Amino acid sequence: MRRDDLCITIPNFFRCPISLDVMKSPVSLCTGVTYDRTSIQRWLDSGNNTCPATMQVLQSKEFVPNRNLQRLIQIWSDSVARRQHDAELAANSVVLPSHDQVKVLVKQLDNNSFSALTKIVRFARESEENREFLARMDGFLNAVFDFMRNAESDIKLIEQVVHILDLMLSKISEKKPLMESNCLSTILVILQRGSSDSQIQSVQLLESLAVDGESKLKIAQKEGLLLELVKSLSKEKDPRLIEASLSCLISIAMPKRVKAKLIQSRTIPELKILLSEPNMTPSIIEKSLKLLETLSSCKEGRVEIWHDTILLQAIVQKVLKASSKATEHAVTILWIVCYLFRDEKALEAVISGNGMTKILLLIQSNCSPAVRQMSADLLKIFGVNSKPCLSSYDTKTTHIMPF
Repeated sequence: MRRDDLCITIPNFFRCPISLDVMKSPVSLCTGVTYDRTSIQRWLDSGNNTCPATMQVLQSKEFVPNRNLQRLIQIWSDSVARRQHDAELAANSVVLPSHDQVKVLVKQLDNNSFSALTKIVRFARESEENREFLARMDGFLNAVFDFMRNAESDIKLIEQVVHILDLMLSKISEKKPLMESNCLSTILVILQRGSSDSQIQSVQLLESLAVDGESKLKIAQKEGLLLELVKSLSKEKDPRLIEASLSCLISIAMPKRVKAKLIQSRTIPELKILLSEPNMTPSIIEKSLKLLETLSSCKEGRVEIWHDTILLQAIVQKVLKASSKATEHAVTILWIVCYLFRDEKALEAVISGNGMTKILLLIQSNCSPAVRQMSADLLKIFGVNSKPCLSSYDTKTTHIMPF
C-alpha cells in the first residue's frame, strides 16, 4: 500500500514498529510486540538481543506468526483494493453506456482497451437484463476470450476479464471454448497475485469448467494450478476463498488421477489444519470432510489418513458437531478406514479419541439409516454389541444430538 495515498488511513497497529510500513508477515517476540518478519529478522541478525520497541533484553529470539493480525491486515487490504477499484470504475464511466455504445466497446476489445473492458464490466454488473443483452450479442464471448489471451501478465486486465466471466457464468452454456482459451493460465495468475475477491471469482469460474472427466483432468494437469488451489485452503485465507476452493476441489476430485495429484499436493495436511481449527464455519467443516471422504476412496488417501492419529481424532471430534452432513461425512471416513479396510492403527486412534462413545451416542440419535448402519458396523469392530449398549444408556442421552 502506498503511504503517499492520502485518501487511505492505515491503522497504526498494522505498521511495523521498525519500518513503519504495513506488515506483510507479522510475527510476535516473547515481549508480545509484533513486527514484520523481514524487519525483526534483520534486527536480530545484526547481533541485537533486545526488543526494538521496549528495549527489553530478549529471553528468547524465537518469534511466532501473529495469524489474527495477518488476517485483519488482509481483510483491510482487500477492502482498500475494492474501494480503489470502485473509484476507478466510477471515474471511467459515470453514466452507463447504451446498447449501441456497448457494441462499440466490444469492438474496442480487439485493441486491448482496458477502459472499454471496465465499462463493459460496469454495464454487466448493473442488471440481469444487461447480462442477457451481452450473452445474445454475436461475438461478445469470443472477443472476451481473445482479450484474455492477450492480457498476458497485467493483473488489472486479468482481474477485469475474470470479473466479466464470473458475471456471465450463468449465460455461458458451452464451456469448451473457455477450456481451449487461456482461461486456466489466467486463473493461475489470479490465484498467485490477485485480490481475495478476484481469487474467489476465479475459483468459481474454475469449478464451472469442471463439467466432465476430461475437463477435470485438464485442470489437474495445468502446472501449478492444483498447488495454488490447495494453498487457498490455508486457514489464514479469507473464509469465502477457503469455502470456494473446497467446493472446486470437490467438483474435480473424482477421477483417480486427480485424487493422486491432490494427495501429492499435500491436500490432506491442509484439511487436517482446517478440521483442527476451533473457529471454522460449519460449511467449511462439511466441505473439508466431504473432500477428505473423496480422497479416502483411494489407497494413497487411506494410507495417509490412517497413519495420522491427530487427523483421525479431529475427524472423531466432528461427529455430533457442526451439522448432520458433517457427521455423515466423518462417520463415512471412519467406516472406510476402520471397518472396510480394518487398519489397526486407525482403530487405536479412534478409540483413544473417544470414538466409541461418539458412535454410541450417534446410533441413538435421529440419524439416517445409512449412518446408523455404518455406526453399528463400527461398534462391531470395537468389539461392542450395539443393541445391549443402547439399552444400557438412559434415554436422556438422545437429547445430546444438536440437530
